[in-house]
Amino acid sequence: MQIKYLDLQAQYQSIKPEIDAAIQKVLDTSSYVLGPAVADFESRFAEYCGAAYCAGVNNGTNALQLAVESLGIGRGDEVITAANTFIATAAAIAHSGAKPILVDIDPTTRNIDPKKIEAAITPRTKALMPVHLYGCMTDMDAITTIASKHNLPVIEDCAQAHGARHKGKRAGSIGQLAGFSFYPGKNLGAYGEGGAVITSSETLVKTVKLLRDHGSERKYYHDRLGYNARLEGIQGAVLGVKLKHLDHWNIERNRVAFRYSERLNGLPIRLPLTHPDFEQVFHLYVIESNHRNELQDYLTKAAIPTLIHYPVPIHLQPAFAYLGYSAGQFPHTEQSASQALSLPIYPEMSNDQVDFVSGAINQFFSGRE
Repeated sequence: MQIKYLDLQAQYQSIKPEIDAAIQKVLDTSSYVLGPAVADFESRFAEYCGAAYCAGVNNGTNALQLAVESLGIGRGDEVITAANTFIATAAAIAHSGAKPILVDIDPTTRNIDPKKIEAAITPRTKALMPVHLYGCMTDMDAITTIASKHNLPVIEDCAQAHGARHKGKRAGSIGQLAGFSFYPGKNLGAYGEGGAVITSSETLVKTVKLLRDHGSERKYYHDRLGYNARLEGIQGAVLGVKLKHLDHWNIERNRVAFRYSERLNGLPIRLPLTHPDFEQVFHLYVIESNHRNELQDYLTKAAIPTLIHYPVPIHLQPAFAYLGYSAGQFPHTEQSASQALSLPIYPEMSNDQVDFVSGAINQFFSGRE
């Protein structure tokens, strides 16, 4: 049986006529940068997330950076975020001139541990940036309580959480700002790079839109230094089509995830969190095992592709050596990095394919303690 880690071609074929027509409309109008397709998507995605405004940008990293800079955060400031995340989260903070301050994760949710945040707050702390990792939201009640107590804005990193909810509230609707990535493999992915900033503040969205377009509201008149960070028209058109299918695709991801959990239950591995407060969208299905490397090798030989998210934590990356962290400082993050294995998951994955992967994992553990 053929197993792919991700099958973007299957997704495209399922919506090909809609996609082709939307792209052709952009070609016919030559609205290649921003334009009506982007504006329409921005309006509908903001509504989908439960926020007032959306500013489309060129990628998820810049979405987070522009969110940080729109708050006036820069050199000498600190932003607290999770130690367990893709490097873009910390890089966005660093590129703004601020310093990323890392906090260990809760091993149950694999997201930032709210109980450890206050110890990291200093007079230089200017924002909290929780990461909704793998499609599971952070405990936003706890985050917002801490933020309110210390008068700090919250920037949600929603790069892996399109459509996820915590206690009924969508990712991106709770903090002052949120950054989304539309990298092709995301639950809502463009056909190239793309991102967006979500907010319910008119002032903040105006600042983000200024920053994304060379600091200009009017062509050739620049109020401040900005960036070339605009979302392209074709990507806006693609995202506009795909947004209509996102909830269905997330339901199918949950089908795959729940089937994995049923068939892997009882094995000596840690499965993803299941809790009624967290409505997950399973961007990734990540298990943890003391035999991670051997299991990955076994699955590779069985023609089952897997990935490791993320083998080297942020605080141990050479790029962030200047932060001064050391091995052992974030034990739960380091344990996850040494044990995590991401299994194939995508909406079009069949039950038989899930059973094939699950069967191979059960066979690997057969006879092992």
